[in-house]
Amino acid sequence: MAKAVVCTLLATAFIILFVFSQNKQHGHHTRSGLSRRLGYKVPHFDPLVARIERSAEQKGLSYHVDPEHISYVPEVADAHEFFDDDGALNTTLRLMILFPLLDNAPKDGLISAKELGAWIGQQAIDRLSFRTNKVMSWHDKNGDGAISFSEYLPHFNENDIAKNRKGHGEAGWWMEQFNNADLNSNGTLDFNEFKDFLHPEDSDNEEIQKWLLREKMKRMDDDHDGKLNFKEFLDYAYNIYKSYAEFETAAALAPSAEDKFVELDINKDKYLELDELRPILCYLYPGELFYAKYYTSYLIYEADDNKDGNLTMEEILNHESVFYNSLYDDSIDNDDFDDDHDEL
Repeated sequence: MAKAVVCTLLATAFIILFVFSQNKQHGHHTRSGLSRRLGYKVPHFDPLVARIERSAEQKGLSYHVDPEHISYVPEVADAHEFFDDDGALNTTLRLMILFPLLDNAPKDGLISAKELGAWIGQQAIDRLSFRTNKVMSWHDKNGDGAISFSEYLPHFNENDIAKNRKGHGEAGWWMEQFNNADLNSNGTLDFNEFKDFLHPEDSDNEEIQKWLLREKMKRMDDDHDGKLNFKEFLDYAYNIYKSYAEFETAAALAPSAEDKFVELDINKDKYLELDELRPILCYLYPGELFYAKYYTSYLIYEADDNKDGNLTMEEILNHESVFYNSLYDDSIDNDDFDDDHDEL
């Protein structure tokens, strides 16, 4: 595919991520630098940089991350050897250290898209876990390793909960999602349940996925009949799906709106019900894991000079700025975890 087409698709995908991130549920984490411009947290290719960022966050520090001059946290014990006296990160050395770690399935001197995707995906998983731990430490008042509804949302009193009002942002609205995440129905959320609650777009919990779709459906269902007709699908969902699908398949064409609608319409009643929309949920609510896939494709496209679908050490070193350019203008704001219960 021509480079111009790929760049256009990438730009479109990034714009969509920006627009829809403004309505992301549980937005306790704001995003900075390039991440804020793209609308999503760009995964760090280098786990050392990610650990430096997290160490700074834990200490409430603000710092500027720039591959040409990075202010790092001294407490990260093994970081010092990778920086010169001016605090500049030796990205060449870091890439030479990381290459054999990625090249493992098999060890053949090449990094495949699968190997790179697994690596970046793990960075995204680590990021989700770190953020969950951070928020959990704030709210677990009794230190039992679990979060109750009242610990997380103390501004709702017993009367609010009893009324169970399910308007957007009301106690019943939050309680429904809390209960969705509470898989063992014990009234509290353990770490994994709390992670699903905080990051529903990255959850494989079926009830949480249905909840997300119901919330999305409310904004797409103009005639309020609880399902989407073709016009509603075309107006609100298809273009989002199309942009991602074209980039995923590295082709200029995705199924037409008519064809995609027919494919999703399992019962052939000419409407899309909640369950019929589940196959495109990840397009409507892209999460960090979904975005990591696109970041992987971007790195492969930019650095794969011979277009064989793999990266050699030489190709990576020839494009080392590509692997670190997500750091430019990226900084940790004091309100990075603003904990203001932003709503969908």
